[in-house]
Amino acid sequence: MIPVSDAIRIVAEHTSTLPTELVAITDARSRFLAQDIIADTDLPPFDRSQMDGYALRANDVANAPARLHIVGESAAGRGWHQELKSGEAVRIMTGAPVPSGADSVQQVELTRELQGRTQVEILEPVLPGRSIVKRGSEIKVGEIVLRAGEQITAATMAVLASFGYAQVSVGRRPRLAVLATGTELVTVDHKPGRDQIRDSNNFSIAAYAEIAGAIAERLPLAGDDTSLLKRQIAEAAERNDIVVTSGGVSVGVYDFTKPALKELGAELFFERVALRPGKPTVFAKLANGALVFGLPGNPVSVSVTFNLFARAAILAMQGATQTELPKETAVLEKSVKGARERESYLPAQLSTNEEGRLMALPLKWGGSSDFVAFVKATALVVVPANTKTIEHGTAVEVIRLP
Repeated sequence: MIPVSDAIRIVAEHTSTLPTELVAITDARSRFLAQDIIADTDLPPFDRSQMDGYALRANDVANAPARLHIVGESAAGRGWHQELKSGEAVRIMTGAPVPSGADSVQQVELTRELQGRTQVEILEPVLPGRSIVKRGSEIKVGEIVLRAGEQITAATMAVLASFGYAQVSVGRRPRLAVLATGTELVTVDHKPGRDQIRDSNNFSIAAYAEIAGAIAERLPLAGDDTSLLKRQIAEAAERNDIVVTSGGVSVGVYDFTKPALKELGAELFFERVALRPGKPTVFAKLANGALVFGLPGNPVSVSVTFNLFARAAILAMQGATQTELPKETAVLEKSVKGARERESYLPAQLSTNEEGRLMALPLKWGGSSDFVAFVKATALVVVPANTKTIEHGTAVEVIRLP
């Protein structure tokens, strides 16, 4: 039995980044950059007005009120590209280029137009540089704006478009097969008989995998047949980068996954983790390089172990810089109990109290099969191994769930 940190490290060591591919910007959202994004222009590309008003020379209105002659207008996409002289002003809109010769913009609320809109009275002085964003003050041409390994978000899309990336190099999405085992399982469209339950793991695992960026394939139920399981794993590994099984990893007569993997010649890296819930978790690699995660059968154990281990592999394959779930510190609203020799990852809801402190409310749940209670969880409270109890009001480490 190995610590959780060792298991995470082993997964990282044996996961290879997949080849990159070029995609259109319209298909790039949620993918991971495989190239640095470099500015091909200054931003802003010209001195830009921050508000509606008048571009002028600050020295001309130092003793305001002062009257200036309006010589033109500068609007977004239609600038006034002449030299502004002393005693002149240019009517300007937010986002428009500031004309050469002007060194400030007075907001329209502090002005009054006169004589058929040919003159403007500036009611108050303005300091040089006021309401102007200088060219290149946000980013300069040639600078790296985004780095390889970052995920492309909605905000990132604006950056790509602004710097001319109609196509962008990204990590390939891994293909992942999901396979649930157990004779007690029936498909979702069947009513369970005596001693049976509907398969839920195939759907939660596929959903978690797709959130992480994988292309998921749900396979038919395997039952408790080692030869069938072996064949399904082998066939799935031929067309997928990762195979995730659930169930059949406990010790004894119901351990079907490890014998099947051994018969396939897989290299097993670990098969038990000091983790609650989720101790009987298997990680292996087949001869063709496909990774296999054998997860426990209980739904909560599946969620915990997938997000700790399989999710990290999916992200690493795409070249993601950050592969682990984000960790934060929160204050317990209720006491929690730990376990001997194992780290506990307990479901909780996060909230912020009136003082702005992040709070974690541990959920009442009936164990690793209580997936109904787990639905309400937004995070996992981490309880170190060999910790008997952590009292309420104590600061603890929490991991946000995707």
